[in-house]
Amino acid sequence: MKTTVGRTALEIVVGDITELAVDAVVNAANTELWMGAGVAGALKRVGGEDVEREAMAQGPIELGEAVATHGHALKAPWVIHAAVMGADLQADAHAVVKATAAALEMAGKLRARSLALPAFGTGVGGVPVYQSASLMVGETVRYLKAEPKTSLRHVIFSVYNDAARAAFKHALAGSARFNR
Repeated sequence: MKTTVGRTALEIVVGDITELAVDAVVNAANTELWMGAGVAGALKRVGGEDVEREAMAQGPIELGEAVATHGHALKAPWVIHAAVMGADLQADAHAVVKATAAALEMAGKLRARSLALPAFGTGVGGVPVYQSASLMVGETVRYLKAEPKTSLRHVIFSVYNDAARAAFKHALAGSARFNR
């Protein structure tokens, strides 16, 4: 499913976030910025150890904040590390919303035209995928409406399976009714 908010397309893509040719990919980070499993582990495996080293040199950060690093060996020139969980690796709705906002703001600072976001907090963080999808889509729509001059022209919700795709499709369909 695809929809638009202003001049920005929102899309769901099922697959490997490390393979997307976008200006920036987002890592659902912890506040310490070390990269272990899930999306962080995949970004580190493909992008190289320098992604983690560069991130950790900027940390620790507060829950809901974001920092950017170079993508190194990734297709994306930038990785935005948005802290959606603390050192305990637990996420909640408030953290998902704040991390989404911080990632979008950082993309704007980088003048990114395209951005790929994973489903925040749904791995080790323990947030149900439908909740994450609803919160992330809602915050993305809010940001795009508040920032009509944003450089972002394409926001991808990069999901890993059909259940996550269905959750984001449902969230996008609900938001599309209010985007006009």
